[in-house]
Amino acid sequence: MRNPIRLYMSMSLDGYIAGPDDRPGQELGRDGGRLFNWLDDRNSDGPSGQVYREALATGALISGRRTFELARRWQGDHHDGVPILVLTRQADEGDVPPGHARFVTDVDDCAHQARMAAGNRPVMVHGASTAQALLRAGHLDEMEIHLIPVLLGEGRRLFDHLGGQHIELDLVRRLDDRDVTHLRYRVHRSEGSA
Repeated sequence: MRNPIRLYMSMSLDGYIAGPDDRPGQELGRDGGRLFNWLDDRNSDGPSGQVYREALATGALISGRRTFELARRWQGDHHDGVPILVLTRQADEGDVPPGHARFVTDVDDCAHQARMAAGNRPVMVHGASTAQALLRAGHLDEMEIHLIPVLLGEGRRLFDHLGGQHIELDLVRRLDDRDVTHLRYRVHRSEGSA
């Protein structure tokens, strides 16, 4: 099996990945920081520590442009110097991203470059629009959802713009920890799909 392209995303029970008014200086929106409290246990031997170590073992990162900019371009290094491919509608010639990052405007090319760069390791995905674009194009293989028991009520949803496409998911792993449930889903593909 090819190395998976896997979304890693913290999400509220009502489907939000950021609170309202996410912007520079308030990157997770109002009250959105609550979605990442589980990272307090990232150095533990428990489930959250396991999931965090797995995320850092990925060999490349695909990010959306908005996420990349809100994260201050990660100063060119998300983790361990892995390549960062930023899926964007448009890349200006004079805008050269720092470090190991590069802009890619085609979703198929982006997925191919990320798989090649990652070698036999999984590819990490960040960003709602990017996850949706990869899913629509048949390139998103798995989703690692860190489900937080909170209702934000408003903000930025993970799957707002999929259209009428029906997508089946198979739950392949569930890890419960304090204040978070880590759910890994495999995107179910019928014969002949990507």
